[in-house]
Amino acid sequence: MPLPKAELHLHIEGTLEPELAFALAARNSVELAHKDTEELRRAYLFEDLQSFLDLYYGLMAVLHTEDDFAELADAYLERAAEQGVRHAEIFFDPQAHTARGVPVGTVIEGLGRALEASEERHGISTRLIMCFLRDESAESALETLHAAKPHLHRITAVGLDSAEAGHPPSKFREVYEAAAALGLRKVAHAGEEGPPEYIREALDILGVERVDHGLRCMEDPELVERLARDRIPLTLCPLSNVRLRAVDILEEHPLPRMIDAGLLCTVNSDDPAYFGGYVGDTFHAVHEALGLGEERLRELARNSFLASFLDDDEERRARLLAEVDAYDFEVRRPD
Repeated sequence: MPLPKAELHLHIEGTLEPELAFALAARNSVELAHKDTEELRRAYLFEDLQSFLDLYYGLMAVLHTEDDFAELADAYLERAAEQGVRHAEIFFDPQAHTARGVPVGTVIEGLGRALEASEERHGISTRLIMCFLRDESAESALETLHAAKPHLHRITAVGLDSAEAGHPPSKFREVYEAAAALGLRKVAHAGEEGPPEYIREALDILGVERVDHGLRCMEDPELVERLARDRIPLTLCPLSNVRLRAVDILEEHPLPRMIDAGLLCTVNSDDPAYFGGYVGDTFHAVHEALGLGEERLRELARNSFLASFLDDDEERRARLLAEVDAYDFEVRRPD
C-alpha cells in the first residue's frame, strides 16, 4: 500500500483525462478540436500558462449533466485511492460551467453524488470547496454564492483560483464575508503568480485558514515567520509549479527550505491530468528530485491530515495519523 495521505489542492476539472473527455464528448454530441485521445494527450504537453488555460476551459464543454460531473469525480477518486489518498478536499469552478449554461445545481449535485459514495467505494472521505474565478468580477462571485445557497449542505468552504496576477484577494472581501456568514470555511490561492502581499491580503482581509500555493512567501522572511508561528498550512503543488514555470526545474523547488523554515507544507497535484501526475506521483517526484527522505515524506503526509477540514471527524483524523505513523516504507509499493 502507498503512504496514506490527504489531498487538499485538487481541481476536479483538472482531472479530466483524454479518454473520459472523448467519452463525454460522444455522449453529449460535442465536437472536440482533436481527432483522437493520442492527439489530445499530446496537447496536454502545453507550452505555457495560456495554452494550458485554453485547453483546460475548452475541454469543460464536454461536461453537461449531473452524470458527467459524477463520473468525473468518481474517476478521480478511483485513481486517488490507488495512490494512497484517504481524504480529499476537492475544488470546483462553478462560474466556468454556469457561463456555458450549466446550472450550478447540476454541478454541485453531480459532484455530490460521487462524493457521498466515496468513503464506501474508495475509502476516501471528502470535502467540497467552491472556488471563485478571480479574473471574473466580485459581483459574479457574489451571484455564484447566492445561486449555490440551496446546495450548501454539500459545500465545506470557498476558495479563490484562476489567473492571479492583477487580481488581489482584497477584490473579494465582500464575498468572503458573505461566505463566512453562511458558515463556510475559507481558503484562497495566493503567492503562486502574485507577490507575497497577496498572501498577507488573503490572511488579513479574507481571513483564510489555509493558503493554496503560497510559494512566494519565501521572498518575505517576516511572512515566513508569521506563517510558521501561526501554523498556517500551505498546499504546495510542485509538479504544477514546474509546468507553469513558477519554478524552472523540480530540483530547484524550495520545498525543502520551506520545511526547514518550520512551514506547515503539504504536497498536492493541482490539475493532475495536465501536470504529469497524481498526488502519489508527486510524492515520488519530490522524493527523487529533492532528496526528501522517508521521515520528510511521513511529515508531509501527517501535515496533509493536520491541515485538512476533518475537524468535524477528529476520530477519523486520529486514525489516519496513526496509519501514517505506523507506515513501513520497507514494504511499500511505489507511490
